[in-house]
Amino acid sequence: MALGARPLHVLQLVFRQSLVMLLIGVVIGLAGAFALTRFISTLLFEVTATDPLTYVSVIGLLTVVALLACYIPARRAAKVDPLIALRYE
Repeated sequence: MALGARPLHVLQLVFRQSLVMLLIGVVIGLAGAFALTRFISTLLFEVTATDPLTYVSVIGLLTVVALLACYIPARRAAKVDPLIALRYE
């Protein structure tokens, strides 16, 4: 912001970086979940190991939590006065 970035740009930067990490985590998590379906299928009752509703629900919930966890610090960073931040450093 001290170099001319607007608060919206700061929010976009933080969200872009967090979305990349979120997508990497989802891909790795899905690969691990599908790799372990044979082992966990004996523990499940009346649900298949590859139930799409379960996967979509968990991915949706984790996405909402991750975006909320990114929004709060991003909003705080966008509200910081650059002059005060530079003086602190």
